[in-house]
Amino acid sequence: MSDAKEFHAKLKALGDSYATQLPEKLEQIQNIWEKLPDSTWDDENFRKFYHLIHNLTGSGKTFGFKMISDVSLVLEQFLKPLKVAKQPLNPEQSARIRDLIGELHQVASYRDNSAVSLDALIAITRFAKPVHPLRRIFVVEDNHEFADELQIHLSYFGYEVSVFYKLKDFLAAMKSQPNVVVLMDVNFPGDDMGGIKAMREIQRGRESPVPVLFVSAYNELKVRLEAARAGGIAYLKKPPNIGNLIDKLDELTSSSVASPYRVMVVDDSAVLTEYYSTVLEQAGLKVCSVNDPLMVMEPLQEFAPDLILIDISMPGCNGIELAKVIRQLDAFVSIPIVFLSAETDLDQQMHALSIGGDDFLTKPIQPQHLVSAVISHAHRSQLLRSFMVRDSLTGLLNHTAIKDQLDHEVIRAKRQGSALSFAMIDIDHFKRVNDTYGHPVGDRVIKSLSRLLKQRLRENDIVGRYGGEEFAVILIDTDAKAATQVLDTLREDFSRLRHLTEEEEFGSTFSCGIVDITHYDDAGKMCEGADRQLYQAKHAGRNRVKTG
Repeated sequence: MSDAKEFHAKLKALGDSYATQLPEKLEQIQNIWEKLPDSTWDDENFRKFYHLIHNLTGSGKTFGFKMISDVSLVLEQFLKPLKVAKQPLNPEQSARIRDLIGELHQVASYRDNSAVSLDALIAITRFAKPVHPLRRIFVVEDNHEFADELQIHLSYFGYEVSVFYKLKDFLAAMKSQPNVVVLMDVNFPGDDMGGIKAMREIQRGRESPVPVLFVSAYNELKVRLEAARAGGIAYLKKPPNIGNLIDKLDELTSSSVASPYRVMVVDDSAVLTEYYSTVLEQAGLKVCSVNDPLMVMEPLQEFAPDLILIDISMPGCNGIELAKVIRQLDAFVSIPIVFLSAETDLDQQMHALSIGGDDFLTKPIQPQHLVSAVISHAHRSQLLRSFMVRDSLTGLLNHTAIKDQLDHEVIRAKRQGSALSFAMIDIDHFKRVNDTYGHPVGDRVIKSLSRLLKQRLRENDIVGRYGGEEFAVILIDTDAKAATQVLDTLREDFSRLRHLTEEEEFGSTFSCGIVDITHYDDAGKMCEGADRQLYQAKHAGRNRVKTG
């Protein structure tokens, strides 16, 4: 509730600022109107006049000035055919415009401060994704050797693991740390269903159940049913395949750690872009605002949005023209473009969508409707694009996508003068793994390394599957020395992982080559350099990191 109240206060402050600026806006409208000649057509000033009225139509109701928006809309509709005709105004037309400007001055003091309800703002805060992901695991297992082995394996993948050998110790710990994932055995000394009973006690009366994965030597339907009734979201047969276990944990934690959708707002009204940014950021989205459409190219390339909100009516370059330009850029052909406008003409709206727009939102738009529309389009777009740029086995960027990202990051790093490193990784003797254990086991080894890279590297680092058993990593703001320390630690941890087959378990290693941007001019040369270092690591005996 406190977040919603704080959000409400921010919007009220924006509304107060708008109210303070409103007399100046009306004076500007009055001044331009008085400059328009009676006997000739002044296209430039008439367009400025029309644009100011159009802005009032879209912005007034947003900040509680409904009557301003209503009168502005009437005036805008009256001006629209005159703007197209480009003929000097007759006395009747001039008189009508003067009367409507007078009405604008009269209604400027009428403000509705309850334009957006607190309940609606509370709903927006619920869109926001959790800031703190579930990375803490409670392992509850009376077999000390098995529990300790699980703790070691899970820690390699970046999880904080606490082990409890007795149910009473686990129950006591849950009172102070309820936000965890539980990995629970079913059977305990003295009670074959002790783990299930403990979880029933934990889940009782909770609004949100604790996520629990049961591990058991039992496979009977009755036991599985009782585990599900106790809130179990997975049931793994002992001994569990570590790869399958990590897959289940990934499913639980991925929604918590997913990056926020990135939204670019292009609108010449500074107060409206600040309003949209405030609303969208409250819902957990990341926003970049641009007030001059002619300055959009650099932030567009730099910010790489998941969705673009564009106002249609802007001086110098309207939204439809800007959308045409953006659609001609290969990198942004499929990015959703949502138009914002006070335009109510259905034909105009359909025209805007026909040139590549994905939706048309009419100003003023309620905050919860704006958030819902943006998240819906961004989610669908991100899902569709993931099929094009993601490797199907690992979920990492594919070969083309990781090379495109390296191009982008090299340009950014050179412009900002920041550090950047690039690493090539290859699983050692991978053909031997496939020949000895089969391709399904080889795939699990690849997935294990991909998980390790995703979970242990920073969120802003970029990981891709370069091909086969080869991976590529872009380490942002990182020099070669720091990159070597990170990748060497991951190399050691990967070598300790055990991969299970039906008959036995085995280990695997990788070799790595690293370069940084200080010695290379472009992305292509960095790829070649990292590949050379990788070759040297393999030639020197494998299971090592080489830097050049």
